[in-house]
Amino acid sequence: MNYDSRIETQAEGDGTATDVVNPLLEPDEEDQASRKRLWIIAAVVLVALVAIYWLSHRGAGDGAADAKAQVPLVSVISPGSATIQGEINASGSLAARRELPVGVPGEGGQVVSVLVEPGQWVGAGQVLAVIDRSVQAQQQASQAAQIQVARANAALAQANFDRALKLVDKGFVSQADVDRLRASRDAAAAQVQVAGAQLGVLQAQTRRLNVIAPAAGLVLERKVEPGQVVSGGSGVLFRLAKGGEMEMKALLGEVDLAKISQGVSAAVTPVGATTSFTGEVWQVSPVVDPATRQGTARIALAYAPELRPGGFANAVIKAGTVVAPMLPDSAILSDAKGSYVYVVGKGNKVERRDVKTGLITGNGTAVVAGLTGSERIVARSGAFLAPGQEIKPQLVSK
Repeated sequence: MNYDSRIETQAEGDGTATDVVNPLLEPDEEDQASRKRLWIIAAVVLVALVAIYWLSHRGAGDGAADAKAQVPLVSVISPGSATIQGEINASGSLAARRELPVGVPGEGGQVVSVLVEPGQWVGAGQVLAVIDRSVQAQQQASQAAQIQVARANAALAQANFDRALKLVDKGFVSQADVDRLRASRDAAAAQVQVAGAQLGVLQAQTRRLNVIAPAAGLVLERKVEPGQVVSGGSGVLFRLAKGGEMEMKALLGEVDLAKISQGVSAAVTPVGATTSFTGEVWQVSPVVDPATRQGTARIALAYAPELRPGGFANAVIKAGTVVAPMLPDSAILSDAKGSYVYVVGKGNKVERRDVKTGLITGNGTAVVAGLTGSERIVARSGAFLAPGQEIKPQLVSK
C-alpha cells in the first residue's frame, strides 16, 4: 500500500491547500544546513578578530611614529669660555674740550676790520678784529708832547740847582734856596716819569683795541662785523677751540659711571657719519644729577672736520674684561626667579639652569655664574620648552 508523505491542509480563511514538510522526515538535510550556517558564522567571527587585531597593532605603530615625529628639533650651542671685552653704549653732544670766548678787552669802539672766519686756525696773540683808534692816537700824541714839556722843565730845574750849588759857598744863595731848588728839580724829574707812564697807559689802551686770540686754536664762531660798535658789554665776539681739541660729553647712568675710569678708550661716531673716532675718557663726573640719575663722562678727541661742536654722537666705551661663557641673548630666559637657560641633559631632555649674567656686548651676554661653558645650551626657542621635555638637539656654531 502506497502513502503520500505530504499532508494537505487547508489554509484558514481562503480554503486553499498548501504543502507542509513533515518535520519527522529528512533529518540529514536539516543538519547539513545547520552546520553550514555555523561554519559561516565562525568564519565571519574569525575575519572580524583578524581585522580588529590588525587595526589595533597598526594604530599602535602609527602612535609610536607620531610620538617620535613630535620630538622638536632644537638648535643648541656649546659656548666654551672666552675673554670678553666689556662695552658701554652712550650718547651725548660734541663740544670743544677747552672753549675760549673772546670779547672786547678795552673801551671798545667801532670795528674797522675782522680778520678771521670760522674754521680758520689762529696762533696765540693773532689779531682777530681791529677797532677804530683815531681818538686814542691823538691822545697819545698829546701825551708825548707833555713828556717833552716835562723833560724841559726838569732840565731847567736841574740847571738852577747846579748854579745854586756854585753860589752857596760864596754866600749869594742861602741853604734854604738850595733845598728849594733841589725839591723843584726832583719834582720836575718826577713829572717826566708821570707823563711817560700816562703815555704808556694810552698805548696799552690802544693795543687793547685789537681783539686778539688768547691761545692757538680753531675759530668756531664769529659774532662781529665791520662797522659794528662794540664795548666791554657787547659779550662774546669770537669762540675758539683751544688747540682744536674736541670732546664728547657722554651721558651715563650711575651704574655705568661706576664701571669706567679715566684713561679708558672709547669709539665715538657722530650722527650721520660712517667713521668712528678713537678717544679716551679724561674726566668722569664726580656728581650725579638727582633728577635724571645720570652723570657725564668726557671723552677727549683729536680734531677732525666731522667733529662739529653742538652735534650729537654715539660712543662705545671700554669697560674692563671678564673670562666667562658668552651666550646669545635668545638663549637667556628670565622669570620671577631670575635669569636661566635650558641645558640638554641625559636622554636629550632639557633641564633648567639658573645663571647670573655679566657684561653685555653686541655679540651677546657673558654668564659669570651657573655655567662652565662645556654644556649644551638651547640657543633658541627655549620659551616653548618645559623642563624634562625631550628634544632632538642640533649643534650649531656660535
